[in-house]
Amino acid sequence: MSETTFTPRVFSGIQPSGGLTLGNYLGALKRFADAQNQGIQTIYCMVDLHAITVWQNPEDLRNNTRELCAGFIASGIDPEKSILINQSQVPEHAQLAWVFNCVARMGWMGRMTQWKDKTAGKNAEAASLGLFAYPALMAADILIYHATHVPVGEDQKQHIELTRDIAMKFNHDYGVDFFPITEPVIEGAATRVMSLRDGTKKMSKSDPSDASRINLTDDADAISKKIRKAKTDPEPLPSDAKGLEDRPEARNLVNIYSALSEQTVDQVLAEVGGMQFGTFKPMLADLAVAKLTPISSEMARLVADPAEIDRILARGAEQAREITAPILKKTYEIVGMIG
Repeated sequence: MSETTFTPRVFSGIQPSGGLTLGNYLGALKRFADAQNQGIQTIYCMVDLHAITVWQNPEDLRNNTRELCAGFIASGIDPEKSILINQSQVPEHAQLAWVFNCVARMGWMGRMTQWKDKTAGKNAEAASLGLFAYPALMAADILIYHATHVPVGEDQKQHIELTRDIAMKFNHDYGVDFFPITEPVIEGAATRVMSLRDGTKKMSKSDPSDASRINLTDDADAISKKIRKAKTDPEPLPSDAKGLEDRPEARNLVNIYSALSEQTVDQVLAEVGGMQFGTFKPMLADLAVAKLTPISSEMARLVADPAEIDRILARGAEQAREITAPILKKTYEIVGMIG
C-alpha cells in the first residue's frame, strides 16, 4: 500500500460555553490567528455539539456560540483567510463520528483522563453517553477535514493521541491509507495560563472568583486592577528562567508578559530581572490593556450584530462542506455503504 501524501491543513475548536479568558486568547485564539498566515489552510470551529454533552440552556448556547465567533474574529481570525464554522451546521462531523464510534473501543474511552476527571466522585452512570463518546466526535471533527495539524493545549494531547489511534485502526481494518495521522501542535510560553489567585491552577471561567481571570470582555480598568492585585511572592524577579522554579505566580505573570510581548521568557527576564512586582505589575497591566482592549471593543461591536455573525457562520459551513462531503462519501464507500 503506497503512502498517501495529505495536503497540510490545520483544524481546531473551542466549546461555546461562555466567558472567553486571557487563557483562551494566549493558549488558542492568538495561535489560531498566527497559523492562518503561514500558507496552510486553517479551519476553526465552535464545537456546539460537544457543548451539549452536558445540558445547556438553548438561548445561552446560541448567544455563547455567537460570542465565541465574535471572539475568534476580534482576536485576528479573518473569515476571508480561515474557514470559521459552528459544528452543528456541518452534519458530516456527526455522521463520521458514528463511524468512529464503531471503530473506537470502550476501553479507549474509559481511559480518557477528562472522562475520569469529569466523573470523579460522581455517579458515572448518570453521565450522558455523549460525554463518554466525546473523544470519538473530536476525532471526527479533525479527520472529516483530513487535518494534519491541530493546535491544542497540553490537556487535550491525549484526545489527539486517540484521534491518531482511531485513524490507524480504521486504515488497518479496511486496508487503506485514507485518514492522516494528525500531529498535535503544542507550543508557546503561555499555552497554559494560570489563575491570577493561584499559580498552580489553570485560569478558568468556572472559578468562583472573577479576580482569578482576565475576561476578554473586561475593560481597561478591570484588566489593570486584576493584574495589580494578582497574587505574587515577596522576592524580586530573577534574571533567568531557572529562577522561576517553585515560584508559580511569578512564572505565570512572566509567561503572560512573554506571550503578550512576543518575547521569550529569557528576553523578558533580561529586561526585568531584579525588579520588584510593584514595578513589574504596572508594566504588565499596561501591556495587557494595550493588547486586549481592542479585542473587547471589537467583540462588543460584533455581538451587537448577530445577523452578521450568522452570515459568516453560514458561509463558513458552505466552504467546510466542500471539503467534508467528499471525505464522508469516500468513508462510506470504504466501509461498504451504498451511496
